[in-house]
Amino acid sequence: MSDKTAIAFGYDSDPSRSSSLQAAAYVEPDWYRSDLNAIIARTWQWVCHVEKTCEPGSYVTVDIAGHPIAVVRAKDGVLRAFYNVCKHRAHELLSGEGTTTRIMCPYHAWVYRLDGQLARAPHTESLQDFNTADICLDEVRVEEFCGFVFVNLDRQATSLSAQSGDLETEIRHWAPDIEQLTFAHRLTYDIKSNWKNVVDNFLECYHCPTAHKDFCDLVDMDTYKVTTHGIYSSHMADAGHAANSAYDVSNASVRTHAVWWLWPTTCLMRYPGRSSMIVLNIIPIGPDRTLETYDFFLETPEPNDMERDAIRYLDEVLQVEDIALVESVQRGMNTPAFTQGRIVHDPDGSGKSEHAVHHFHGLVLDAYARGAA
Repeated sequence: MSDKTAIAFGYDSDPSRSSSLQAAAYVEPDWYRSDLNAIIARTWQWVCHVEKTCEPGSYVTVDIAGHPIAVVRAKDGVLRAFYNVCKHRAHELLSGEGTTTRIMCPYHAWVYRLDGQLARAPHTESLQDFNTADICLDEVRVEEFCGFVFVNLDRQATSLSAQSGDLETEIRHWAPDIEQLTFAHRLTYDIKSNWKNVVDNFLECYHCPTAHKDFCDLVDMDTYKVTTHGIYSSHMADAGHAANSAYDVSNASVRTHAVWWLWPTTCLMRYPGRSSMIVLNIIPIGPDRTLETYDFFLETPEPNDMERDAIRYLDEVLQVEDIALVESVQRGMNTPAFTQGRIVHDPDGSGKSEHAVHHFHGLVLDAYARGAA
């Protein structure tokens, strides 16, 4: 069998008949390279909330599939994204985030306008066939979507709005004030697991009654419903009705647990409490290493007492539980004892079903096939 055929062995389009991805996809360096090239470099990747790039000259830098990228609001108000690489000797241009009136390389002081056009290159007056007007930074796709900024290294990619169908309508229904929220807190985790194990774990609550006792009181598991769509899945549940050991939601104005996973690495979460949005960004670092960031966008820059308890619960309880799970799975996948397992499927789409994992695996295999082609 070819690699493409082998990696898809056992997968069936019917989740009730399907097994999971082969373990090789989670442990072998060649498949990790396929992840970067065929998935991460060809899909819409979350960067930040629009509040970071709303003013002319504001910029944010990010690494996508090993490529340095800068997102910049130009003086004309247009949001642009470039490879953050000088056209002279390839030095990175901007770092971190902030505001600037120009883009100047810290290596040889070549200066670019905010639209990416080279404006000045010191001591080049005597060069033959050299014209600053001929040099511009390489652009990548950038899009503002639901109050957030996304980039895509694939210049031929369809817009995120078009690819994602009804996702924006769903999010704005449940979080109509999403663009008015403001950044309040970030949590960061370095996990000894392949990124796909992290996504798998996020996409099912089959493990919740066993591994997340507090969470099963925080939300009403009887109302938990998971629905898959083209490149996203929605995960909805009512807040629990009784006291719970996670955090107090008795005075919550938001009574719905609304979560969306957007292919391949962005998770948007609206927990019970005040109006909020938590963005989980899953960043592949190596075959067995993943970086996670949790950004909390709230009504105010300072969390209230309930939100501080929610952040503490997520950081000290829920994440501790989930990281232990995915790191154990990664260790198990590195043994000869595991090749793949069956997908557990509930036709009613309950939270205890793994059909969203199956949906994710189908998107992965489709991307591998396109990459091979």
